[in-house]
Amino acid sequence: MINNVVLVGRLTKDPDLRYTSSGTAVATFTLAVNRNFTTQSGEREADFINCVIWRKSAETLANYAKKGSLIGVTGRIQTRNYDNQQGQRVYVTEVVAENFQLLESRTANEQRRSAPSDDFNSNQPSFGNNNNFNQNQNQSSPTNGMPNFDRDTSDPFGGSSIDISDDDLPF
Repeated sequence: MINNVVLVGRLTKDPDLRYTSSGTAVATFTLAVNRNFTTQSGEREADFINCVIWRKSAETLANYAKKGSLIGVTGRIQTRNYDNQQGQRVYVTEVVAENFQLLESRTANEQRRSAPSDDFNSNQPSFGNNNNFNQNQNQSSPTNGMPNFDRDTSDPFGGSSIDISDDDLPF
């Protein structure tokens, strides 16, 4: 049987880190994952997927990922059920994350959080343009002739500020 999940999305809020009675770390979080298509009005919808991650990975996620962070998750779908206080059976389906990857640098994440935007979907990380890549590629180290792979530090927004508030975000 195969039960694999791969997700890329943004955290809707800071991960909720807790510890079991035996001291095992567990973090719950929700990922906003854009759908691959737009509605007739041209808007892109998102699915909000509940996830849980355990042990050291939970602590690491809680320490480094914050609301709005772009992360990749691999794991599996799991269902469970319990009886609530009213005696009703509640079924829960969630992704049990086995691994995660931060997909933005810390500085890009901080810049995105501090620089407002009028469109959540247009606020994707920038990797520079081809001109900067070609310039960096053609520069070589004087000692060994290898290409210079220094990070592109040009401003992708051309110095203009983007105006957005947390109320404009869908999470």
